[in-house]
Order: sequence, then C-alpha cells, then structure tokens
Amino acid sequence: QVQLVESGGGLVQAGGSLRLSCTASGGAFSSYSMGWFHQAPGKERELVAAISRGGSTSYSDSVKGRFTISRDNAKNTAYLQMNSLKPEDTAVYYCAADRPGLPFTWRRPSEHDYWGQGTQVTVSS
Repeated sequence: QVQLVESGGGLVQAGGSLRLSCTASGGAFSSYSMGWFHQAPGKERELVAAISRGGSTSYSDSVKGRFTISRDNAKNTAYLQMNSLKPEDTAVYYCAADRPGLPFTWRRPSEHDYWGQGTQVTVSS
C-alpha cells in the first residue's frame, strides 16, 4: 500500500517562503506522476502544480512564477517550493500520486490514485 506523507507547512508572513515535502513509501515512486493541491475552508480542492514522471511541470495561473514543483526519485519525495506567499495562499495543501495512465492534469481530484493527509499553510498579512 502506497502512503504519502506531507510536511513543511506552517505559519509565515506575506512575502515569505515555505517548502513542502511529500514522501512516498510502499510503491514505485519514480513511475508516479505527482501533484500538489490546496483547499481553503469552504472551497473545492484545486490543483496547484504537477510534475510528470519525466519531470515536465505545470502550474495553476495563481501560483505561476511563485511556486516550483520538483521531485527527487532517490528520496521518494516531491517538493513544492512556495515563494512570495500571499494571504490567499492560506489552505491545507495535499499531495497526490498517480500510477501510469491518464495524464495527471486530466484527472478529476477523485480520480487520483493516492493522497496524503495534508499540511496546513497559513500566510498572515
């Protein structure tokens, strides 16, 4: 059974930075596409960034130029470097992983194979 564990969330002032980590166990990490979502209270879960097993990346318009997704297959870990944080980035951040198949960005949230438990990011103004 694949498990994803996020870490790195916390409280930061606007303009600051955080790096989130998502470490996988129990599966073939290098074969997975990975992504980060956020979910603010009362809102739907939204895709923030994705990275294919080959390293291609994509971002939502709201974070493009500020966030960077990356992966280290040797460490079974995906990262989300978040810079120039804004209060509207406040949310629970989840990572997800997909076995080979449909492209990550084509899937609805319910169609992703594995999810982490989430980590809270709070940006104060």
